[in-house]
This record gives sequence, C-alpha cells and structure tokens, in this order.
Amino acid sequence: MSATFRQRLASRYLSNGVIAHPTDTIYGLACLANNPVAINQIIHLKRRSHKKGLILLASDIRYILPYIDSTFESDLIEATNQTSDRPTTFIVPADLNAPDALTGGSTFVAVRITNNKLIRLLCERSTSALVSTSANISGHQTASKLLQLRRYFKDGLSFTLTPLPYNNQPSRIIHLLTGEQIR
Repeated sequence: MSATFRQRLASRYLSNGVIAHPTDTIYGLACLANNPVAINQIIHLKRRSHKKGLILLASDIRYILPYIDSTFESDLIEATNQTSDRPTTFIVPADLNAPDALTGGSTFVAVRITNNKLIRLLCERSTSALVSTSANISGHQTASKLLQLRRYFKDGLSFTLTPLPYNNQPSRIIHLLTGEQIR
C-alpha cells in the first residue's frame, strides 16, 4: 500500500497519542497497545469504565502475542482463518502480564486480526498492535462525521483521519474457548 501523506501523519501521531481513523468495521479511536498513558486517555475521552476492557486490533498475530496466553495461539490462528469472510473479534485468554486497562481486570482479552490496509500500515510502522474502540462517548452513537467527532472529544485527539462510508457495522464477537457468539 502506498500511504497517503495524511496516513503517514496519522502513524506519527499514533506513536504518542490517540487518533481517530477508519477501521475494517466502525470509525474508531486508536492508540498503541504498549502506551499506557494513551490507553488511559482513550478510557477518559470515552468516559468509559476501566472494568470494560478494550479490543486489540492488528494486521498480524505477532503484534498481539505479548497480550494473549501463548497456549491458545494456534487456536486463534485457526479461528481467524475460518472467519476471514467477516470482521470477527475473539475473546481469548490473556497473558498474565496483560495490562488491566486492556482486559478490564478479567483473565481474557479481545483481539481482532484484519487485512485492512490502513491497519496494516499503522501496525507495521509502529511494530505494535493497536488498542481500538468506537469513536464515541460510552452510550452514545459512534461518530460518522468529523463535526460529531469534534463535539465528542473537542481537542482531545492527536490526529484524525476522515471516516469512510462503510464505517458502520461493529465486528461480531466470539468467545474462542466456548464458540459462543456474544455480538
């Protein structure tokens, strides 16, 4: 993928803060999974409970390996390959060292692997998974326009990329161990 100027800027701002960007599903907020200050900033911006946990989004499983129980790596790879036709987030046993801000204090973490070109660019340039969440204040509609995004977060974001028309459906969520579809 040949990155646009704004996409390259987004990857620079992502290294130190929170950005808004299109994903393979809904318009989202993101920061690097290894940046606890930015993770807390997302939680604060969304007015979200620390007990809720967040989704890790990556273009390759290697970026999420530090956060999942390695015992389930091959199960996650298999499940991801079987559901590649539709964006799917998996609830996976977390690594014992996974931050509570990601797990919500549980023993599980939510992860999604995508072939989205922008996510691939952001992950490869940062060599990190992204923390991903919908671009809204908890309990409100996800932003679909920049004006709505500005109303929600004022100047709290480091950078914004414009939402895309297809950014409207969240991923389905499946518990890796039970196969239960949660959403």
